Amino acid sequence: MPVKVLMTWDISPEREQEYFEFVIGEFVPGVQRLGLQPTEAWATIYGNHPQIQVGLVAEDAANARRILNSPDWIRLSDQLFTFVKNYSHKVVPARSGFQF
Repeated sequence: MPVKVLMTWDISPEREQEYFEFVIGEFVPGVQRLGLQPTEAWATIYGNHPQIQVGLVAEDAANARRILNSPDWIRLSDQLFTFVKNYSHKVVPARSGFQF
């Protein structure tokens, strides 16, 4: 059964330009190479919620766990952490539409 990796974070204000360059140039292509399919990305512009919410689909929970424990994922996420704060993720059964 497909699952979604749901991730949230806030962009560090002093790193916004570098963040966007990294996400477009390295993060998105990197997660696709690992076998995760980006399905949605949301930005919060008002309220006390994470600034960015991202959904990535994996073919099943075992594959998602394998990817999230891989050296390539750890490298990508470590790079992401240099641009963001308040990061969290969870793996949930995939549904259509917005999930949080």
